[in-house]
Amino acid sequence: MGVDEANLIRRSVGGDKSAYQLLVEHHLPPLSNYVMRMMANAAEADDIIQETFIRLWTHGHKYNHGSAKLTTWLHNIAHNLCIDYFRKNDRLVPESADQPDQETSGPEEDYIQQGMAMDIQTAMMTIPERQRSAIIMCHYQGLSNKDTATVLGVSVDALESLMARGRRKLRHNLSTNWQEQ
Repeated sequence: MGVDEANLIRRSVGGDKSAYQLLVEHHLPPLSNYVMRMMANAAEADDIIQETFIRLWTHGHKYNHGSAKLTTWLHNIAHNLCIDYFRKNDRLVPESADQPDQETSGPEEDYIQQGMAMDIQTAMMTIPERQRSAIIMCHYQGLSNKDTATVLGVSVDALESLMARGRRKLRHNLSTNWQEQ
């Protein structure tokens, strides 16, 4: 981010809407990506993303710049909102596996990629939430192991174990699914 993020946070907490808007614009794409992968339903994801940024506006004063990056803090809020949603709705697996449209080079490749993306999304939804969160944050969001461990409230070693078990389950689920086809 070109502007000092700590300064933007201070200004945002002070009610500066333009500083808040800059923070939202910077953090919206990675948070949207994470929440969409967790929820797999655009309407649910939009609600959680909106609530995450509302909390940035209303509770930004609680953010401690020295303890974690803002992106880690926001991912933690979004993660907890996803978990709360699953608990409230008594669901472990999202209802749909909708994926955002992706550009491809042709209809055949598009068909193959959509099929693979759906298979991967479906397999991701079958692994436990903590393993799914760990994989999404580290592999798709690009968060460091340390930041992801902070969000999930585990040690780095425990995070690496979660990811290893999750990847193993994904490989098993995908190979089983693809052998059946």
